[in-house]
Formats: sequence, C-alpha cells, structure tokens
Amino acid sequence: MKIRINYDKVKFRIRDSGKIKTFLIKVIRKENKIPGDLVFIFTGDRDILRINREFLGHNYYTDVITFNYSKEEVINGEIYIGIETVKRNAGLFKVPQTEEVLRVMIHGLLHLLGYNDGTEEERKIMTVTQEDLIKVYREEKNGL
Repeated sequence: MKIRINYDKVKFRIRDSGKIKTFLIKVIRKENKIPGDLVFIFTGDRDILRINREFLGHNYYTDVITFNYSKEEVINGEIYIGIETVKRNAGLFKVPQTEEVLRVMIHGLLHLLGYNDGTEEERKIMTVTQEDLIKVYREEKNGL
C-alpha cells in the first residue's frame, strides 16, 4: 500500500502531506476497504483539459479526474487534480486553498470507494460525506 503525490509541471506543493495520507488511509479503512496504490497528480489547466477531452470526452477545465483501478476490496487509482481550477474555486467559494485541495482529494477518493455524483441524490450524499470528512480532518489536525 502506498499513497504518492506527484507534481506535473506546477509550482504548487501540498502542505501536511503525511497527515493527509494517514487520514486518507483511515477513510479507506472506515469504508471497510483495503488501501492499495493511490497516486495524486497535481497538474495545470492545459493538462487537465487534455485528460478531460481524451479520456472523458469533456471540453472543459475541472478540478479532479479519477481513474479507478481498484480490484474487489483493494482501492487503487490515479487522481488528477487541476490545481489552477482548485485555486479559482477556493476564491469563488471563499475557502482556504488548503481546504479546497483536501476537498478534491477526498472527492476523488470517494469515487474510488464507490460514491458517485451523477444524480442529484448521489451528489447530495457525496457532498455531505466529503464535508463531514473535511470536518473530521480539521478536528484531528487541531487535536480536538
């Protein structure tokens, strides 16, 4: 089991990566799954748009794209994060950039865990779950 964080032609670097990785492993185990190999790739708008067009047929920027390679209970995948879009969204939603980064990392992981956001009902469940997890992370980080 290994969680890696890679940076593809971006200056951005994540803070507290060790704490975040530990937290994500706990999230996987809480869902009664086994942590496998996960790679988070932070990239720019140009590359996230190329990936979105090539693999999903979408012609727009996005903050996160998840490729699921899980087998049975073992969670494996690649999660591409469009850091420029994340930064814009942080400003739009008036949240700290570090929180928005964590939000999209959790969002991508939830997709690997079987959550979807294709319908309004699924989106609601996924949003509540990710916001609850952000709150738990914040409390753990602050020692509450």
